[in-house]
Amino acid sequence: MEIKEIKASSIISKSGIPGADFVINPYVGCSHACIYCYARFMKRFTGHAEPWGTFVDAKINAPELIPKNTDKFKGKSIYISSVTDAYMPIEEKYRLTRRILENLIPLQPNLSIQTKSDLVLRDMDLLKQFKNVEVGFTITTLDESLRNEIEPFASPSINRLNALKQFKAAGFRTFVFIGPIMPYLTKWKDILENTSRYTDHYLIDQLNPYAAVWGSVMAWLRQKYPNMVEDYLNLNNYWSNLGQEIVSYCKKERLNAWVLFG
Repeated sequence: MEIKEIKASSIISKSGIPGADFVINPYVGCSHACIYCYARFMKRFTGHAEPWGTFVDAKINAPELIPKNTDKFKGKSIYISSVTDAYMPIEEKYRLTRRILENLIPLQPNLSIQTKSDLVLRDMDLLKQFKNVEVGFTITTLDESLRNEIEPFASPSINRLNALKQFKAAGFRTFVFIGPIMPYLTKWKDILENTSRYTDHYLIDQLNPYAAVWGSVMAWLRQKYPNMVEDYLNLNNYWSNLGQEIVSYCKKERLNAWVLFG
């Protein structure tokens, strides 16, 4: 893993994500090395030639870029993070996310955090000081063998599930992002059944079809599941049928879910 320290010119960016006014990304790149990661497009803007998942740039001045004495962000939604994970292992060393949160408290934005790491538990004391906050976890599978193949350096899914339970027990609003669904491999019902008691709402999305992502996924399939390659090349009606199935299931089980495809 190549880690560099850089200085950013700004840290709060306007968002194009539905439901978020602004985003904060304390790092460039990600050490989770997920084979399906859509954020690998960021290489075009950062000058990195290394494979996605092998580099992280720490924006060491990020906490100081949070403005003081402003009402600009009060009541506005800020999402952490959109193209990195704010709680990668190097956050234990740099503590950029924690210091950003400390500086955001006086501004009182509507805060939403999404991560694949139980390290976020460390900052529960700070998150309790926001009047409007939700904490979400990406869970793509509960099968640890599969998780280790598609998200090799992320926290085990059981760690995320336990963290989700702790945040819910502490009174936080919580959400789970089930995505991307890996066709024929993601057991989404198992995830819903194991998280529904601790989750206020779900976001559920399909595997990203972009070329850079698809190439990474196909290389993995050819190595690990060669019998599925043809199935992945013929997903014509798969997503619409699956989307309808998930919507029907969530309606029957009275789960608050936003299915982003189908």
